[in-house]
Amino acid sequence: MEEMQILVPVAVKSKLTESLKTALMNEIMQNISRVDHDMSQLISDEKEKVAEQAKINVQAIAPLRAQYEAQRVRMQQVKDKLIADKEHLEKLTIGAEIPRTPMNRIVTLHIGDDMNTIMGGEILVEDGKIIAFRD
Repeated sequence: MEEMQILVPVAVKSKLTESLKTALMNEIMQNISRVDHDMSQLISDEKEKVAEQAKINVQAIAPLRAQYEAQRVRMQQVKDKLIADKEHLEKLTIGAEIPRTPMNRIVTLHIGDDMNTIMGGEILVEDGKIIAFRD
């Protein structure tokens, strides 16, 4: 075998602009609102299910409440992370580079290639347009 093709991860970063900052902030706020709604729904579901269970089997109420509490804790952790993301975004200055979802590229390797030059790479994007490739 003289050559091999592999996938190599490539970092993608976005240059923060006013429009990107606004879009990201709106997305975070929508997600916080969705989590708040889901938490409210969970509380009312819990009240309903606990009341139903109380009529059937009183011993089953404690494990049921524990399940709901665990779910509430998970939702609160998600909300706390979103709030931390919002606070971090508020502190970023326009022009800062923020990491995005990485991509892969196909590379053909040959015997004797320098792996250090093949690995890595970065794409810089501004307002949806590629503005630079970096090694």
